[in-house]
Amino acid sequence: MHSMNQGKENHQPNQMKQPTNQAGMTQPGQSLNHGGHELFDAHEVIAGIISMLDQYQMYEQHIQDPALKDILHRQTTFVTKTYNTIVESFQTGHDPKVPTQEYKMQQSNNIVYGIQAGKPKKPNASTNELSDQGISAYMLGNAKSLTSLLAMTAVEMTNPVLRRVIADTVPNFIELSYEIFLYQNKHAYYQVPQLAEQDMINMLNSYTTVQQPPNAPLH
Repeated sequence: MHSMNQGKENHQPNQMKQPTNQAGMTQPGQSLNHGGHELFDAHEVIAGIISMLDQYQMYEQHIQDPALKDILHRQTTFVTKTYNTIVESFQTGHDPKVPTQEYKMQQSNNIVYGIQAGKPKKPNASTNELSDQGISAYMLGNAKSLTSLLAMTAVEMTNPVLRRVIADTVPNFIELSYEIFLYQNKHAYYQVPQLAEQDMINMLNSYTTVQQPPNAPLH
C-alpha cells in the first residue's frame, strides 16, 4: 500500500556509516544501517522478485488467453516498479524516490463454489503441452511464495525505511495472488469445495465475542 509512514521513519541512527569499496573510495548515497540477518533476508527477497519476473517472461510466449496475458503484463509492470523501490531502499536506507504503490486488480471477486469432475491431471510430457491452466498455476505459485517470504522478512528488518517498504509490499502481493486465483476460479482451474451446510453453520458458530473489560484501554 502507499508508504505514508516512510517519511516518519526516515531517521538517521548514530551508527550510520558511509561504506567504502575495495579501492577505499566512498560509495555516495549508501548506508550501512543494516543488520547481518537483514542483509541475507533482503537478498533473498530481491532475488525472489528477479526470479518471478524472469519466469513471467518465459510464461508469456506460451499464454493463449489474452485476459491472462493482460494480467501477466500488468503484474510485471507493477512488480518491476516494486523491485526498483526495494533495491533503492536497500542500498540507501532512505525513502525511495518512488514509494510503494497500491496494486489494483481488474478481476471480479465473485467466487464459484463447488467441484466438477474433470480430466485427471498429470505432468506435461513436453513444453508443447503447456496450457493457460498450468501457467496461471505457476504464476499463482510465484506470487504466493513471495507473499509469505515478504511477510516473514518484514519482521526481521532493522532499518526502519526498508522495513516499511517490505511491509507495504505484502498487501500488494496478496492482491497479485488473489487476482490470479480469481482468474483460475472463473475458468474452473481452481475449484473451491465447500462443507455440508450444517457443518459450515456449526463451525461458523464455534466462537462468540466477549465483553470488553471495564476501564480497559481501547488500543
